[in-house]
Amino acid sequence: MSDLILHHYPTSPFSEKVRLVFGYKKLAWKSVIVPSVMPKPDVVALTGGYRKTPFMQIGADIYCDSALICDVLEQRQPTPTLYPERSEGLARVAAQWADSSLFWAAMAHNFSSRGAAQVFGGGPPEAGQAFAEDRIKMRAGTMAPIRPADGAVAYKSYLRRLADMLQEHDYLLGDAPCVADFAAYHPLWFTRHCASVMADILNAAPAVLAWMDRMAAIGHGSMEKFSAAEAIALAASSTPAALPDDIFQDDHGIALGSRVTVAAESFGPEPTEGELIAATRMHYTLRRTDERAGTVHVHFPRIGYVLKKA
Repeated sequence: MSDLILHHYPTSPFSEKVRLVFGYKKLAWKSVIVPSVMPKPDVVALTGGYRKTPFMQIGADIYCDSALICDVLEQRQPTPTLYPERSEGLARVAAQWADSSLFWAAMAHNFSSRGAAQVFGGGPPEAGQAFAEDRIKMRAGTMAPIRPADGAVAYKSYLRRLADMLQEHDYLLGDAPCVADFAAYHPLWFTRHCASVMADILNAAPAVLAWMDRMAAIGHGSMEKFSAAEAIALAASSTPAALPDDIFQDDHGIALGSRVTVAAESFGPEPTEGELIAATRMHYTLRRTDERAGTVHVHFPRIGYVLKKA
């Protein structure tokens, strides 16, 4: 069983989602801290272009997007499950909503002038400007920014809906956390811990605050520090894992072995180019070679990503 390596940074909301899943499944993992803005040469050496945070590495296999990471961790450690048998579809749909609509409303509220001043208050003035410019580039004209006031309105409504879901259970869909809980938690965590001057919005939903306390108590599992250089060297000395038997479901008319690109359909659209070696029902896999990382397999979820011929 190869080590789990998470490439992340401390204030990344989607990284907090994955860190808590490590804790829930009581997994040991290695921590590689990456920059929050470009350039990210060590990241690109492994991913080939994908630059969103986090991504997970297992030897020479690179897993992009927190939704895919959750699937991989479920396969690695099936219990406790993220996908309850009788409500897996509902859990996945709720998680997708939380990772998109809830997340963007929360971030619009969090990065109001007061919130941004707190988030970047400990660094030089240019840090906030660099972050803002970097995130504008990640939108690449595909997403209109939400104004803070509009974000706050939506955020309040979403918090009320979460509170409604918690009326009869300790967690969103039952008596134990599922993937929807981890997806809904991380944008609220950012409000509470990184932009706390904006956290009064949470006070109108006491049930949500109590649920957040239960989620935080899960912890992050067992973490060990690791460097980017060590991670790249590990990839170079490793062989990618064998692919599953059922590796091809053709929805694009693009044959296995083709040179392709995969990119996020909206935020962070930088493409990764490689040889298409798998297109399963839920995932794409590209084989690519980097002068530092060697031959790696880079994996993406189908949902939210665009496959094209190179």
